[in-house]
Amino acid sequence: MDETLKRLLDAELRAEAIARQADAARESLIQSALLEARAEESRFKARIPELHASFQEKAEARAAQTISELKRHYDERHSQLRNLAEAREEEALAAAFKLLIDPEADD
Repeated sequence: MDETLKRLLDAELRAEAIARQADAARESLIQSALLEARAEESRFKARIPELHASFQEKAEARAAQTISELKRHYDERHSQLRNLAEAREEEALAAAFKLLIDPEADD
């Protein structure tokens, strides 16, 4: 009986040692994970200015493209209006002279 109790006590001591080792390993993994997470956070924070600059650069490029498209559209419209004005200039001058010469005249 003493031998059985001794084996049970030895088994319990080994189980407690294994449990302590497992707790230590778990704590070590937790600390390692925390350190890794902090390192990743630091790397991310260090990249924030780079990310910000990249987004700003893209936004400025899109704004420049939009401005260019609006300018092109404005120039096209301006050209169309200038062509219409030139096409109607003779007609407008003739009508104006007609009104100056005979204000009572009707078309």
